[in-house]
Amino acid sequence: MPVIPFGPHRPDISDLNGEHTQFINNVLPRTDGYGPAKSLDAFSGALVAACRGAFYARKTDGTIVVFAATASRLYVMNNSTLAWTDVSKGGVAYSTLPNTDNWQFAQFGNNVVAVQANVTPQVFDISVSSAFADLGGSPPTSRYITVGGRFLVMSGLISNPNRVHWSGLDAITTWTAGTSFSNFVDFPDGGVVRGVAGGEFGLILQESATRRMVYVPGASPAFQIERLAEEIGLLGPYSLIRAGGRVFFYSSVGFLEFSAGGIKAIGKEMVDRTFALDLDTANLRLLVGAQDPESTRVFWAYKSLAGSSNLFDKARVYDYALQRWSVISVSGEYLVSIVKPGLTLEGLDSISSSIDALTFSLDEVSAAVLSSLAAFDSSHRLSLFSGSNLEATLETAEQAIADRRVFVRGIRPMTDAATVYGSIKYRATQQAAATTTAETLINAEGVCPQRRDTRYARARLRIPAATLWTYASGVEPDFTSTGAR
Repeated sequence: MPVIPFGPHRPDISDLNGEHTQFINNVLPRTDGYGPAKSLDAFSGALVAACRGAFYARKTDGTIVVFAATASRLYVMNNSTLAWTDVSKGGVAYSTLPNTDNWQFAQFGNNVVAVQANVTPQVFDISVSSAFADLGGSPPTSRYITVGGRFLVMSGLISNPNRVHWSGLDAITTWTAGTSFSNFVDFPDGGVVRGVAGGEFGLILQESATRRMVYVPGASPAFQIERLAEEIGLLGPYSLIRAGGRVFFYSSVGFLEFSAGGIKAIGKEMVDRTFALDLDTANLRLLVGAQDPESTRVFWAYKSLAGSSNLFDKARVYDYALQRWSVISVSGEYLVSIVKPGLTLEGLDSISSSIDALTFSLDEVSAAVLSSLAAFDSSHRLSLFSGSNLEATLETAEQAIADRRVFVRGIRPMTDAATVYGSIKYRATQQAAATTTAETLINAEGVCPQRRDTRYARARLRIPAATLWTYASGVEPDFTSTGAR
Protein backbone atom coordinates (compact mmCIF):
# COMPACT_ATOMS: atom_id res chain seq x y z
CA MET A 1 0.00 0.00 0.00
CA PRO A 2 1.26 3.54 -0.67
CA VAL A 3 2.16 5.65 2.35
CA ILE A 4 -0.11 8.64 2.91
CA PRO A 5 1.96 11.53 4.30
CA PHE A 6 0.89 13.95 6.98
CA GLY A 7 0.38 17.54 5.99
CA PRO A 8 -0.97 19.32 2.89
CA HIS A 9 -4.40 18.35 1.64
CA ARG A 10 -5.01 17.14 -1.88
CA PRO A 11 -6.29 19.99 -4.08
CA ASP A 12 -8.99 17.78 -5.61
CA ILE A 13 -10.55 16.74 -2.29
CA SER A 14 -12.35 19.18 0.02
CA ASP A 15 -10.56 19.49 3.36
CA LEU A 16 -12.41 19.43 6.67
CA ASN A 17 -10.97 22.72 7.81
CA GLY A 18 -9.45 24.21 4.66
CA GLU A 19 -5.93 24.48 6.05
CA HIS A 20 -3.85 21.44 6.82
CA THR A 21 -1.91 22.56 9.89
CA GLN A 22 -5.05 22.66 12.03
CA PHE A 23 -4.37 19.01 12.95
CA ILE A 24 -0.58 18.94 12.96
CA ASN A 25 -0.05 19.66 16.66
CA ASN A 26 3.01 19.63 18.92
CA VAL A 27 5.39 18.57 16.18
CA LEU A 28 8.14 20.26 14.17
CA PRO A 29 8.66 19.94 10.38
CA ARG A 30 11.45 17.61 9.25
CA THR A 31 12.63 16.41 5.86
CA ASP A 32 11.18 12.95 6.57
CA GLY A 33 7.87 14.23 7.98
CA TYR A 34 7.60 15.63 11.48
CA GLY A 35 9.54 15.33 14.72
CA PRO A 36 8.55 15.93 18.35
CA ALA A 37 8.18 19.38 19.89
CA LYS A 38 9.54 19.67 23.42
CA SER A 39 8.13 21.31 26.51
CA LEU A 40 9.73 24.25 28.30
CA ASP A 41 12.46 23.43 30.82
CA ALA A 42 13.08 26.25 33.33
CA PHE A 43 16.67 27.45 33.47
CA SER A 44 16.85 30.74 35.37
CA GLY A 45 15.42 32.08 38.58
CA ALA A 46 12.12 33.92 38.42
CA LEU A 47 11.64 37.60 37.67
CA VAL A 48 9.49 39.46 40.20
CA ALA A 49 6.80 40.01 37.56
CA ALA A 50 5.87 38.99 34.04
CA CYS A 51 8.58 39.31 31.41
CA ARG A 52 7.94 42.12 28.93
CA GLY A 53 11.11 41.84 26.86
CA ALA A 54 14.43 39.98 26.81
CA PHE A 55 17.76 40.12 25.02
CA TYR A 56 21.30 38.78 25.13
CA ALA A 57 24.55 40.59 24.31
CA ARG A 58 28.06 39.29 23.69
CA LYS A 59 31.15 40.85 25.21
CA THR A 60 34.35 41.00 23.18
CA ASP A 61 35.71 38.02 25.16
CA GLY A 62 32.66 35.94 24.19
CA THR A 63 30.95 36.23 27.58
CA ILE A 64 27.18 36.42 27.47
CA VAL A 65 25.07 39.05 29.24
CA VAL A 66 21.34 38.30 29.44
CA PHE A 67 18.81 41.09 30.00
CA ALA A 68 15.11 40.94 30.82
CA ALA A 69 12.41 43.49 31.49
CA THR A 70 9.18 43.73 33.41
CA ALA A 71 6.60 46.47 32.99
CA SER A 72 8.64 48.88 35.12
CA ARG A 73 12.15 47.50 35.65
CA LEU A 74 15.22 46.19 33.82
CA TYR A 75 17.27 43.19 34.96
CA VAL A 76 20.51 41.38 34.14
CA MET A 77 21.10 37.70 34.84
CA ASN A 78 23.82 36.62 37.26
CA ASN A 79 25.73 34.03 35.23
CA SER A 80 26.66 32.03 38.34
CA THR A 81 23.41 31.93 40.31
CA LEU A 82 21.06 32.48 37.33
CA ALA A 83 19.13 34.95 39.48
CA TRP A 84 18.09 38.39 38.23
CA THR A 85 19.70 41.65 39.42
CA ASP A 86 17.78 44.91 39.13
CA VAL A 87 19.78 47.28 36.91
CA SER A 88 17.10 49.92 36.43
CA LYS A 89 18.35 53.50 36.37
CA GLY A 90 18.99 54.56 39.96
CA GLY A 91 17.35 51.37 41.20
CA VAL A 92 13.99 53.08 40.76
CA ALA A 93 10.98 51.81 38.82
CA TYR A 94 10.39 53.34 35.40
CA SER A 95 7.07 54.71 34.22
CA THR A 96 4.91 51.65 33.63
CA LEU A 97 5.02 50.18 30.16
CA PRO A 98 1.72 50.46 28.24
CA ASN A 99 -0.22 47.21 28.40
CA THR A 100 -0.04 46.93 24.62
CA ASP A 101 3.77 47.18 24.45
CA ASN A 102 7.02 45.38 25.27
CA TRP A 103 10.53 46.66 25.85
CA GLN A 104 12.94 46.31 22.92
CA PHE A 105 16.74 46.03 23.00
CA ALA A 106 19.63 46.41 20.59
CA GLN A 107 23.40 45.98 20.97
CA PHE A 108 25.77 48.52 19.45
CA GLY A 109 29.38 47.70 20.33
CA ASN A 110 29.62 47.45 24.12
CA ASN A 111 26.33 49.30 24.55
CA VAL A 112 22.91 47.73 24.99
CA VAL A 113 20.10 50.20 24.39
CA ALA A 114 16.56 49.54 25.70
CA VAL A 115 13.46 51.46 24.64
CA GLN A 116 9.80 51.71 25.55
CA ALA A 117 7.08 54.30 25.01
CA ASN A 118 7.20 56.01 28.42
CA VAL A 119 10.95 56.19 29.02
CA THR A 120 13.96 58.01 27.55
CA PRO A 121 16.09 55.40 25.72
CA GLN A 122 18.27 53.59 28.26
CA VAL A 123 21.87 52.44 27.76
CA PHE A 124 24.02 49.85 29.55
CA ASP A 125 27.76 49.46 28.81
CA ILE A 126 28.32 45.72 29.21
CA SER A 127 32.02 46.27 29.91
CA VAL A 128 31.63 48.63 32.88
CA SER A 129 28.01 49.49 33.79
CA SER A 130 26.20 48.35 36.90
CA ALA A 131 22.91 50.04 35.96
CA PHE A 132 21.16 51.54 32.96
CA ALA A 133 21.35 55.30 32.32
CA ASP A 134 19.73 57.76 29.92
CA LEU A 135 21.23 57.55 26.44
CA GLY A 136 23.01 60.82 25.66
CA GLY A 137 22.47 63.15 22.74
CA SER A 138 18.71 63.69 23.15
CA PRO A 139 17.54 60.59 21.25
CA PRO A 140 13.82 60.33 20.48
CA THR A 141 11.60 58.36 22.83
CA SER A 142 10.50 55.36 20.80
CA ARG A 143 8.85 51.96 20.95
CA TYR A 144 11.13 50.06 18.57
CA ILE A 145 14.88 49.90 17.98
CA THR A 146 17.30 48.11 15.66
CA VAL A 147 20.79 48.41 14.22
CA GLY A 148 21.05 49.23 10.52
CA GLY A 149 24.61 48.93 9.27
CA ARG A 150 26.62 51.29 11.51
CA PHE A 151 23.60 53.28 12.70
CA LEU A 152 21.16 52.90 15.60
CA VAL A 153 17.64 53.20 14.17
CA MET A 154 14.58 54.29 16.18
CA SER A 155 10.96 53.88 15.08
CA GLY A 156 7.55 54.06 16.70
CA LEU A 157 8.51 57.55 17.87
CA ILE A 158 6.19 59.01 20.47
CA SER A 159 6.58 62.56 19.10
CA ASN A 160 6.09 61.53 15.47
CA PRO A 161 4.92 57.94 14.85
CA ASN A 162 5.31 58.33 11.04
CA ARG A 163 9.07 58.97 11.43
CA VAL A 164 12.19 56.81 11.31
CA HIS A 165 15.21 58.43 13.00
CA TRP A 166 18.79 57.15 12.89
CA SER A 167 21.87 58.12 14.88
CA GLY A 168 25.19 59.38 13.63
CA LEU A 169 27.59 57.00 11.91
CA ASP A 170 29.11 54.89 14.71
CA ALA A 171 27.79 57.55 17.08
CA ILE A 172 24.76 56.48 19.10
CA THR A 173 24.72 59.70 21.14
CA THR A 174 24.45 61.86 18.01
CA TRP A 175 20.85 62.54 17.00
CA THR A 176 20.92 66.02 15.48
CA ALA A 177 19.84 65.82 11.85
CA GLY A 178 22.70 66.62 9.50
CA THR A 179 25.41 65.85 12.07
CA SER A 180 27.64 62.83 11.39
CA PHE A 181 25.05 61.51 8.92
CA SER A 182 22.28 61.37 11.54
CA ASN A 183 18.88 62.12 10.03
CA PHE A 184 15.20 61.21 9.95
CA VAL A 185 12.44 60.62 7.41
CA ASP A 186 8.76 61.48 7.87
CA PHE A 187 6.50 59.38 5.67
CA PRO A 188 3.53 61.19 4.13
CA ASP A 189 1.49 58.00 3.71
CA GLY A 190 1.37 54.39 4.89
CA GLY A 191 0.46 55.21 8.49
CA VAL A 192 2.55 54.84 11.62
CA VAL A 193 5.84 52.94 11.56
CA ARG A 194 5.43 49.70 13.50
CA GLY A 195 8.97 48.42 13.21
CA VAL A 196 12.22 48.28 11.27
CA ALA A 197 14.15 45.09 10.57
CA GLY A 198 17.84 45.98 10.70
CA GLY A 199 20.94 44.51 9.10
CA GLU A 200 22.94 45.69 6.11
CA PHE A 201 19.67 47.09 4.78
CA GLY A 202 16.54 48.03 6.69
CA LEU A 203 12.97 46.96 6.06
CA ILE A 204 10.53 49.61 7.26
CA LEU A 205 7.08 48.31 8.09
CA GLN A 206 4.19 50.73 8.53
CA GLU A 207 0.49 50.13 9.01
CA SER A 208 -0.18 49.86 5.28
CA ALA A 209 3.14 50.21 3.47
CA THR A 210 6.49 48.45 3.30
CA ARG A 211 9.70 50.27 2.43
CA ARG A 212 13.37 49.39 2.20
CA MET A 213 16.17 51.63 3.48
CA VAL A 214 19.52 51.12 1.75
CA TYR A 215 22.75 52.67 3.06
CA VAL A 216 24.54 54.85 0.52
CA PRO A 217 28.10 55.57 1.79
CA GLY A 218 28.93 59.25 1.89
CA ALA A 219 25.45 60.37 0.86
CA SER A 220 23.24 62.74 2.79
CA PRO A 221 20.80 61.45 3.89
CA ALA A 222 22.71 58.24 4.52
CA PHE A 223 19.81 55.99 3.53
CA GLN A 224 17.90 55.75 0.29
CA ILE A 225 14.24 54.86 0.95
CA GLU A 226 12.36 52.71 -1.58
CA ARG A 227 8.70 51.69 -1.48
CA LEU A 228 8.24 47.94 -1.88
CA ALA A 229 4.50 47.46 -1.36
CA GLU A 230 1.28 49.37 -0.75
CA GLU A 231 -1.52 48.13 1.51
CA ILE A 232 0.87 45.59 3.01
CA GLY A 233 2.14 46.47 6.45
CA LEU A 234 2.89 45.08 9.87
CA LEU A 235 -0.10 44.01 11.97
CA GLY A 236 1.81 42.58 14.94
CA PRO A 237 4.76 44.88 15.85
CA TYR A 238 6.58 42.11 17.73
CA SER A 239 6.01 39.51 15.01
CA LEU A 240 8.97 40.89 13.05
CA ILE A 241 11.79 38.33 12.64
CA ARG A 242 15.16 38.77 10.94
CA ALA A 243 16.69 35.40 9.97
CA GLY A 244 19.87 35.84 7.96
CA GLY A 245 18.90 37.57 4.73
CA ARG A 246 15.20 36.95 5.26
CA VAL A 247 12.57 38.94 7.14
CA PHE A 248 9.33 37.36 8.34
CA PHE A 249 6.29 39.16 9.73
CA TYR A 250 2.54 38.97 10.23
CA SER A 251 0.53 41.43 8.17
CA SER A 252 -3.12 42.21 7.55
CA VAL A 253 -2.99 39.75 4.62
CA GLY A 254 -1.30 36.95 6.55
CA PHE A 255 2.24 35.68 7.12
CA LEU A 256 4.82 37.13 4.74
CA GLU A 257 8.50 36.64 3.95
CA PHE A 258 10.83 39.24 2.46
CA SER A 259 14.05 38.15 0.76
CA ALA A 260 16.09 38.98 -2.33
CA GLY A 261 13.16 37.79 -4.40
CA GLY A 262 10.79 40.33 -2.86
CA ILE A 263 7.74 39.81 -0.64
CA LYS A 264 5.88 36.50 -0.81
CA ALA A 265 2.97 34.95 1.06
CA ILE A 266 3.99 31.90 3.10
CA GLY A 267 0.74 31.13 4.91
CA LYS A 268 -1.88 31.38 2.17
CA GLU A 269 -4.17 28.32 2.11
CA MET A 270 -2.05 26.76 4.85
CA VAL A 271 -2.41 28.75 8.08
CA ASP A 272 -3.60 32.30 7.39
CA ARG A 273 -7.35 31.79 7.72
CA THR A 274 -7.10 29.43 10.67
CA PHE A 275 -4.64 31.73 12.44
CA ALA A 276 -6.74 34.87 11.84
CA LEU A 277 -9.77 33.19 13.42
CA ASP A 278 -7.70 31.98 16.40
CA LEU A 279 -5.59 35.08 17.15
CA ASP A 280 -6.65 37.40 19.97
CA THR A 281 -6.11 40.72 18.18
CA ALA A 282 -6.71 42.62 21.43
CA ASN A 283 -3.42 41.18 22.75
CA LEU A 284 -0.95 41.70 19.92
CA ARG A 285 1.94 42.31 22.33
CA LEU A 286 1.79 38.54 22.95
CA LEU A 287 2.24 37.88 19.21
CA VAL A 288 6.03 37.56 19.43
CA GLY A 289 8.27 36.18 16.71
CA ALA A 290 11.72 34.63 17.10
CA GLN A 291 14.15 32.59 15.05
CA ASP A 292 15.24 29.14 16.17
CA PRO A 293 19.02 29.58 15.68
CA GLU A 294 19.55 25.81 15.62
CA SER A 295 17.36 25.19 12.57
CA THR A 296 15.68 26.82 9.58
CA ARG A 297 12.53 27.47 11.60
CA VAL A 298 10.87 30.63 12.82
CA PHE A 299 8.28 30.71 15.60
CA TRP A 300 5.37 33.02 16.35
CA ALA A 301 4.00 32.71 19.88
CA TYR A 302 0.53 34.19 20.34
CA LYS A 303 -2.50 34.33 22.58
CA SER A 304 -5.50 32.56 21.13
CA LEU A 305 -9.06 33.64 21.84
CA ALA A 306 -9.33 30.70 24.26
CA GLY A 307 -6.06 31.50 26.04
CA SER A 308 -5.49 32.93 29.51
CA SER A 309 -4.88 36.63 30.17
CA ASN A 310 -1.31 37.93 29.73
CA LEU A 311 0.04 34.62 28.40
CA PHE A 312 0.56 33.22 24.95
CA ASP A 313 -0.75 29.66 24.66
CA LYS A 314 0.26 28.58 21.16
CA ALA A 315 3.09 28.98 18.67
CA ARG A 316 2.98 28.68 14.90
CA VAL A 317 6.15 27.20 13.42
CA TYR A 318 7.39 27.71 9.85
CA ASP A 319 10.39 25.91 8.34
CA TYR A 320 11.46 28.15 5.49
CA ALA A 321 13.78 25.54 3.96
CA LEU A 322 10.98 22.95 3.80
CA GLN A 323 8.19 25.53 3.38
CA ARG A 324 6.02 23.68 5.89
CA TRP A 325 4.08 24.64 9.00
CA SER A 326 3.09 23.15 12.33
CA VAL A 327 1.63 24.38 15.62
CA ILE A 328 2.61 23.68 19.22
CA SER A 329 0.75 24.24 22.46
CA VAL A 330 3.03 26.14 24.84
CA SER A 331 2.27 28.74 27.50
CA GLY A 332 4.49 31.66 28.38
CA GLU A 333 5.09 35.40 28.60
CA TYR A 334 7.77 36.18 26.03
CA LEU A 335 9.57 34.35 23.21
CA VAL A 336 13.26 35.04 22.51
CA SER A 337 16.44 33.63 20.97
CA ILE A 338 18.97 33.42 23.78
CA VAL A 339 22.42 32.07 24.65
CA LYS A 340 22.62 30.21 27.92
CA PRO A 341 25.49 31.67 29.98
CA GLY A 342 28.36 29.20 30.31
CA LEU A 343 28.61 27.28 33.57
CA THR A 344 31.28 25.12 35.12
CA LEU A 345 30.80 22.02 37.23
CA GLU A 346 32.41 23.91 40.11
CA GLY A 347 29.78 26.61 39.82
CA LEU A 348 26.81 24.28 40.20
CA ASP A 349 26.89 24.57 44.02
CA SER A 350 25.68 28.14 43.69
CA ILE A 351 22.56 26.82 41.94
CA SER A 352 21.79 23.66 43.87
CA SER A 353 23.50 21.48 46.50
CA SER A 354 21.99 18.37 44.90
CA ILE A 355 22.62 17.07 41.39
CA ASP A 356 19.18 15.44 41.45
CA ALA A 357 17.58 18.84 42.12
CA LEU A 358 19.12 20.55 39.07
CA THR A 359 16.47 21.76 36.62
CA PHE A 360 18.65 21.03 33.58
CA SER A 361 20.89 18.25 32.28
CA LEU A 362 24.64 18.18 33.00
CA ASP A 363 25.02 17.72 29.24
CA GLU A 364 23.99 21.36 28.93
CA VAL A 365 26.82 22.63 31.14
CA SER A 366 29.21 24.15 28.62
CA ALA A 367 30.78 27.37 27.48
CA ALA A 368 28.36 29.88 25.98
CA VAL A 369 28.65 29.55 22.22
CA LEU A 370 25.37 28.83 20.45
CA SER A 371 22.03 30.52 20.81
CA SER A 372 18.77 28.64 21.28
CA LEU A 373 15.08 29.37 21.20
CA ALA A 374 13.72 30.10 24.68
CA ALA A 375 10.72 31.58 26.43
CA PHE A 376 9.77 33.01 29.79
CA ASP A 377 7.23 30.63 31.28
CA SER A 378 4.14 31.52 33.29
CA SER A 379 6.28 31.60 36.47
CA HIS A 380 8.53 34.34 34.99
CA ARG A 381 11.49 31.94 34.48
CA LEU A 382 13.70 31.84 31.39
CA SER A 383 13.18 28.36 29.92
CA LEU A 384 14.55 26.38 27.02
CA PHE A 385 12.59 24.10 24.70
CA SER A 386 14.50 21.12 26.05
CA GLY A 387 11.96 19.36 28.25
CA SER A 388 10.10 16.11 27.54
CA ASN A 389 8.26 15.54 24.27
CA LEU A 390 4.79 17.05 24.09
CA GLU A 391 1.78 14.95 23.15
CA ALA A 392 1.68 14.96 19.35
CA THR A 393 -1.33 14.76 17.06
CA LEU A 394 -0.96 14.23 13.32
CA GLU A 395 -3.52 13.76 10.57
CA THR A 396 -3.36 12.96 6.90
CA ALA A 397 -5.36 14.79 4.30
CA GLU A 398 -8.77 13.41 3.49
CA GLN A 399 -8.63 10.45 1.11
CA ALA A 400 -11.13 8.95 -1.35
CA ILE A 401 -11.13 6.55 -4.32
CA ALA A 402 -13.03 8.26 -7.16
CA ASP A 403 -16.70 7.31 -6.69
CA ARG A 404 -16.03 4.21 -4.57
CA ARG A 405 -16.60 3.51 -0.89
CA VAL A 406 -13.82 1.88 1.12
CA PHE A 407 -13.61 -0.38 4.14
CA VAL A 408 -10.68 0.61 6.36
CA ARG A 409 -9.30 -2.35 8.33
CA GLY A 410 -6.41 -0.53 9.96
CA ILE A 411 -3.53 1.92 9.60
CA ARG A 412 0.19 1.27 9.94
CA PRO A 413 1.95 4.33 11.45
CA MET A 414 5.23 5.24 9.78
CA THR A 415 7.06 6.33 12.95
CA ASP A 416 9.69 5.08 15.38
CA ALA A 417 7.45 5.84 18.37
CA ALA A 418 6.84 2.69 20.40
CA THR A 419 3.49 3.92 21.74
CA VAL A 420 1.04 5.24 19.14
CA TYR A 421 -2.75 5.43 19.07
CA GLY A 422 -4.61 5.52 15.75
CA SER A 423 -8.13 6.47 14.71
CA ILE A 424 -10.09 7.33 11.58
CA LYS A 425 -12.05 10.48 10.82
CA TYR A 426 -14.74 9.65 8.28
CA ARG A 427 -17.81 11.01 6.51
CA ALA A 428 -20.12 9.84 3.73
CA THR A 429 -20.54 13.15 1.87
CA GLN A 430 -18.69 16.39 1.43
CA GLN A 431 -21.52 18.16 3.25
CA ALA A 432 -21.39 15.99 6.38
CA ALA A 433 -19.37 16.67 9.52
CA ALA A 434 -16.62 14.16 10.24
CA THR A 435 -16.94 11.52 12.95
CA THR A 436 -13.95 10.01 14.72
CA THR A 437 -13.62 6.31 15.55
CA ALA A 438 -12.31 5.07 18.90
CA GLU A 439 -8.55 5.06 19.24
CA THR A 440 -6.64 1.77 19.03
CA LEU A 441 -3.12 1.12 20.26
CA ILE A 442 -0.49 -0.05 17.79
CA ASN A 443 -0.20 -3.85 18.00
CA ALA A 444 2.71 -6.28 17.70
CA GLU A 445 2.43 -6.18 13.90
CA GLY A 446 2.80 -2.39 13.87
CA VAL A 447 -0.85 -1.75 12.98
CA CYS A 448 -3.61 0.23 14.68
CA PRO A 449 -6.69 -1.93 13.90
CA GLN A 450 -9.86 -0.21 12.68
CA ARG A 451 -13.16 -1.26 11.09
CA ARG A 452 -15.00 1.45 9.19
CA ASP A 453 -16.87 1.58 5.89
CA THR A 454 -16.99 5.10 4.46
CA ARG A 455 -16.42 7.24 1.38
CA TYR A 456 -14.03 9.85 2.75
CA ALA A 457 -11.45 9.12 5.44
CA ARG A 458 -8.37 10.54 7.05
CA ALA A 459 -5.98 8.85 9.45
CA ARG A 460 -5.17 10.36 12.82
CA LEU A 461 -2.26 9.45 15.11
CA ARG A 462 -1.67 10.43 18.70
CA ILE A 463 1.73 9.97 20.33
CA PRO A 464 1.46 10.43 24.13
CA ALA A 465 3.52 13.01 26.00
CA ALA A 466 7.03 11.94 27.08
CA THR A 467 7.13 9.14 24.47
CA LEU A 468 10.59 8.84 22.90
CA TRP A 469 10.49 9.21 19.12
CA THR A 470 12.24 11.10 16.33
CA TYR A 471 10.05 10.99 13.21
CA ALA A 472 6.51 10.42 11.95
CA SER A 473 6.10 10.56 8.19
CA GLY A 474 2.62 9.16 7.48
CA VAL A 475 0.48 6.03 7.55
CA GLU A 476 0.10 2.96 5.36
CA PRO A 477 -3.64 2.19 5.11
CA ASP A 478 -5.14 -1.29 5.00
CA PHE A 479 -8.41 -0.98 3.08
CA THR A 480 -10.51 -2.52 0.35
CA SER A 481 -13.05 -1.10 -2.07
CA THR A 482 -16.64 -1.91 -1.16
CA GLY A 483 -18.65 -0.47 -4.03
CA ALA A 484 -20.12 2.73 -5.39
CA ARG A 485 -22.98 3.16 -2.92
